[in-house]
Amino acid sequence: MSTQSESANFAGVDWGSQTHQACVINADGSVLGERAFAHSGEGLGQLFDWMVSRAGCAAEHITVAIEVPHGPVVDGLLDRGFKVYSINPKQLDRFRERFSPAGAKDDRRDARVLADAVRTDPNSLRELNPLDSEIVKLREWSRTSDEMKTLRTQITHRLRDQLWRYYPQFLDLGTLAAPWVWAIWRLAPTPQKARRVRLTSVAKVLKKHRIRRFKAKDVLQILRAKPVTVAPGVVEAATDHIRLHMAQLELNLQQINEIKGRISKIVDALCESNDTSTDDETSSSGPASTPPDAAILLSLPGVGPTVLATLLSEASSVLLARDYRALRCLCGVAPVTQRSGKAYRVVRRKACPMRLVNAIYHWSRVAVQCDPVSKAKYYALRKRGHSHGRALRSVADRLLAVACAMLRNGTLFDPEYQTR
Repeated sequence: MSTQSESANFAGVDWGSQTHQACVINADGSVLGERAFAHSGEGLGQLFDWMVSRAGCAAEHITVAIEVPHGPVVDGLLDRGFKVYSINPKQLDRFRERFSPAGAKDDRRDARVLADAVRTDPNSLRELNPLDSEIVKLREWSRTSDEMKTLRTQITHRLRDQLWRYYPQFLDLGTLAAPWVWAIWRLAPTPQKARRVRLTSVAKVLKKHRIRRFKAKDVLQILRAKPVTVAPGVVEAATDHIRLHMAQLELNLQQINEIKGRISKIVDALCESNDTSTDDETSSSGPASTPPDAAILLSLPGVGPTVLATLLSEASSVLLARDYRALRCLCGVAPVTQRSGKAYRVVRRKACPMRLVNAIYHWSRVAVQCDPVSKAKYYALRKRGHSHGRALRSVADRLLAVACAMLRNGTLFDPEYQTR
């Protein structure tokens, strides 16, 4: 991380949807210039040129602070060679109190606060580095996958509401996101048609989708239960509504499968790539090269393409730094101690990205099932009275420490290491 003495001047950018407010100060904290720029290609170019002219030095000697860790402003700053630091909005609130204890806030003041914060406390901020193009694509597809899954949940809830109106027994078949459930509904969209459906037709659907937990006669028994009494026209309106949602759900499933395939291709490419360079002596002696970070993380128990994509896209800079303390805080497994006088308590960290929190939860949950060491640690914590979530966070904490050690040593996971 860069120190204060390495930079001649400092700048803060309070970004916005229409305009960006910038402020440039020197090493003494004196303001060299303040100005707003439009959010456009020409406006951002003027912003970068203006900061260089006001500072009177090259972009490499200007340290810039901004609230967001990504976006066109950050990409442009990194491309020009500025040293960029990201500041958490909660941190910015605290730094703002230096200039206005009363809580006054405006764009000019925020830009001034950002510049002064990176001048006095660079070690408290996170330095940003240009991301690999594959990591950028992986981040977009990973976030899009989560958005599609959220949309799928919303559509299934709407389906459930419509079926509850006239066909509540259909909900006993299970999740509405399964394609075989859609096929059963097309065979028997109403309780009246369910009485005329043949057993062989239902059996063909179950066989096609490889459903074994239900038999055809059990499905018909569920569908032919006594229906609820509804007003005239309710069944026709609900079935028309369901057909629209079914089409949306089918398209959503196709998009999820397509995104999953794209993520798998990017993960495979990252696992096969090797950015580690060796000198002439090492290459001539012929030892095996260090595995890439993606392959190392994928070798850990409980890590699959989805978890790996989230880790690489949301915590890439921390993983590159091999910073275990920052990683455990970012993933939400580091406890937060609150002590005041005789009062003392430890709570769960909540100020962290929820995508990482969910990924770490599923990572530790699967690791408990397939890794003996993680399983033993989990049940030992449960025996001591810890909750399920608390025990999984401790398992995840250990796995993050193991991951950072493996990344530093450049080794794949060895399940027999703990035994030896």
